[in-house]
Amino acid sequence: MVVGRRVVVRHRLPDGAASDALGELVAADAERLVVATRRGEVVVARRDVLAAKGVPPAPSRAARTGAAQVGAETLELVAAEHWRPGEREDLGAWRLRAADGFTGRANSALAVGDPGCDLDSALTRVREFYAARGLEAVVAAPTGDLTAELQRRGWTVRTPTLVMTADLPTGGGSASGIALDAGVVLDDEPDDAWLAAYQGRGPVGQAGRQVLLSADEQVFASVRERSVGRDAGGEVLAVARGSLSAHPEGAWLGLSAVETSPAHRRRGLALRVTGALLAWGAQRGARAAFLQVAVSNTAARALYERAGFTAHHEYRYLVAPS
Repeated sequence: MVVGRRVVVRHRLPDGAASDALGELVAADAERLVVATRRGEVVVARRDVLAAKGVPPAPSRAARTGAAQVGAETLELVAAEHWRPGEREDLGAWRLRAADGFTGRANSALAVGDPGCDLDSALTRVREFYAARGLEAVVAAPTGDLTAELQRRGWTVRTPTLVMTADLPTGGGSASGIALDAGVVLDDEPDDAWLAAYQGRGPVGQAGRQVLLSADEQVFASVRERSVGRDAGGEVLAVARGSLSAHPEGAWLGLSAVETSPAHRRRGLALRVTGALLAWGAQRGARAAFLQVAVSNTAARALYERAGFTAHHEYRYLVAPS
């Protein structure tokens, strides 16, 4: 590897998990590599290197294309860095993910790219991975030839999901015509009241909290009774999570965990927390945003369209036959 070149180095962490260091290779010797990433220098011992390769130079901001120009598989990899599981095992380019059952995204095999083996062998490994953890075997993949083939083999479709994107304006301030809302509380971590409001989807637990805090940066938005801060003990009326993660495609804002208290729906609260997060992401240099929503959730889709999002692609969760 050539010093001065932009590289990505996959390496083993002390806990056995893997991580990527993306940036300029500033030093290399027989014992270590030093990569200057956006978040500072990362020193990787040679013995911990799992894979390393050169990558193209980062595109300039002026050269970046709109969100609609990014392919489905690329965007799936972008999204994966915003919702990282506690466990991950790579099978070629596929990612086998587990987080104690917290959400489908964190407990499914992301099947994009080449698994490095034939499909039968790949699916056998997927079954083994999830069986060892007491979880059902689930594959997540953009709608296409693979999802059609899995259905032909008897894998069952669960929760067809739509990925939506929006381009963000430069300069921060407002996004998609929605101004940053001073009545929306933004916190670096979710407090118990935020988690309780989100738990309509089921208990979060330690694994869930780890996933919620897994991006390079995240913020937790809430609208609270009387628009007071978290220390004043106001009732949480609506919540959402915004996240940022570095990727060769540039900075993307991820929008997730949007929930409104049933007693306070139809008051525009979800639009308020969504708008606040779009503005937050734009202020931090994100040029585009994405979210994932069930195809059947027409009310949420209409809300996101009002916030400036359009359909990008669909993906499927497919469950292995018994």
